[in-house]
Amino acid sequence: MLELIEKVEVGSDEGAVLSLPYEQRIKSRLRTRLTDGREVGVLLPRGTVMLHGDLLRSVDGKTVRVEAAPESVSTAGTAVPRLLALACYHLGNRHMAVQIGEGWVRYLHDHVIDDMVRGLGLEVAAEQAPFEPESGAYGGHAFQGSGHGHSH
Repeated sequence: MLELIEKVEVGSDEGAVLSLPYEQRIKSRLRTRLTDGREVGVLLPRGTVMLHGDLLRSVDGKTVRVEAAPESVSTAGTAVPRLLALACYHLGNRHMAVQIGEGWVRYLHDHVIDDMVRGLGLEVAAEQAPFEPESGAYGGHAFQGSGHGHSH
């Protein structure tokens, strides 16, 4: 089994790809498979988040490229900047990890949240797409759920 132990800036392009959804890219320890079927163990320093395009080096010096796998997401869009800002505010208020683009916001699919965002005036499409959420104002990785690390 190939053991991936660190992120590197450059490496030899061996064509090996590790395609993972967001939930698995935020884990620093996991056992999975490359797109070619080879088994790998990810043994990165605790707190490491794998981003699309990152290169990981194995114990024996091989390099693997990380890819954000398509997953079930909702993409909401509008041409009205205020509506987009409002949607982002409400998604953030619910501690949803979000990916923001020009005129759109993407989050892990949830039909209840889709209805809320539609109610704010945005068009929502459920789709399969890569998800690369914002890293957050304090430089940490994006979060999901209520374990947000500050006291009220």
